[in-house]
Amino acid sequence: MRRIYSPRGRTPLLRHRLNWKRASMAGALGYHSTDPDRGARLCFHLKPGSYDTAGLIEVLEQVKVFYRGERVVLIWDGLSTHWSRAIRARVAEQDWLTLERLPAYAPEPNRWNCCGPRSRS
Repeated sequence: MRRIYSPRGRTPLLRHRLNWKRASMAGALGYHSTDPDRGARLCFHLKPGSYDTAGLIEVLEQVKVFYRGERVVLIWDGLSTHWSRAIRARVAEQDWLTLERLPAYAPEPNRWNCCGPRSRS
C-alpha cells in the first residue's frame, strides 16, 4: 500500500501484522522543488531481514515508479551498501536520478533543535 486516506485533521494509521523476526525499511520523503504547495510525499519499502545492494536497487526502481516522470535528488548517508559499485553503475544509467552524499561529519546541523540553538552547558 502506498497511499492511505483519512478525514481532514486526523492522522492516518496503517496497521499491519508482521511475523518477521527482523524487518528493515527504506524510505524517501519527497518535496516538489517548483511547487511547494503540493506538499510532501512519502515512499517506503519494507523487507524481511536486511538490505543489500540488490534490495536497494529494487527500492530505487520503486522510487522511479512512485515519482514517475519527475527528477529525483536522493540524499543518502555514507553506508557502504549505498555507494557500492553496482549502485553507482545503476544510478549512472538513470537520467531521472541524482545521488548526493551526506557529509561524514557535520557538527553544525546537529547544534539545532526545534526551538533554536542548544545551550552549551
